[in-house]
Amino acid sequence: MNANRSNLGFGGELEDFDPNIWARPKSKPRPAPEPTATRQIAEAAGFKSREPSSPPPEGRPDRRRRTGRNAQFNLKAKPETIEAFCQIADRQGWGLGETLEQAVAMLQERFGER
Repeated sequence: MNANRSNLGFGGELEDFDPNIWARPKSKPRPAPEPTATRQIAEAAGFKSREPSSPPPEGRPDRRRRTGRNAQFNLKAKPETIEAFCQIADRQGWGLGETLEQAVAMLQERFGER
């Protein structure tokens, strides 16, 4: 294989080439349209917004807290058991991890293991 490159015949033309001749003139940035105008145009075009029209319904309370618990514990249970567990947690104002800790403490007391 030859270490020298073959001459393709572009040498002189590429040295004289100036890419700035293709640059577009800078234009002023357009101001952002008003949100009401944008909404009207979108509705006229048939666009359906994905934003909720009303706040989400009241559901289950947010049980997430920063507690230092960092281990995952997954298990399968009957839906009724899970619902009862969550209802106990909600009534007591506990998070799910705290409810599990309370249940384990009660079981240890009952069965004498500690």
